[in-house]
Amino acid sequence: MENRTDKYDLIIAIVNKGTTDLVMNAARKAGSTGGTITVARGTGNPDLAKFYGLAIQPEKEMVFIVIKQELKEKVMKAIYDEAGLETAGQGILFTLPITDAVGLEPLGIHEE
Repeated sequence: MENRTDKYDLIIAIVNKGTTDLVMNAARKAGSTGGTITVARGTGNPDLAKFYGLAIQPEKEMVFIVIKQELKEKVMKAIYDEAGLETAGQGILFTLPITDAVGLEPLGIHEE
């Protein structure tokens, strides 16, 4: 039932609550078709916050975006420019490879 794919990655953006519009607008402009948003709670290190001069807000939101690998860097840069650490979003981003997927056929993820 599982389908193999190496053509897609999952972008995960963790941003301050209420700033997911920054993430999704930037991602769409860079070629993404959508994403999923969840509520999260962060527990930052107060010493690191002082060192970097950041105000850590515990209320976070996470955005999950399945993206074609060839668009990944462009979309990540666009998101970081709009919602990265130097913005109101104070976001961090990372990616994970999608090696197996079921139910993503509209994205073209299926085994021939």
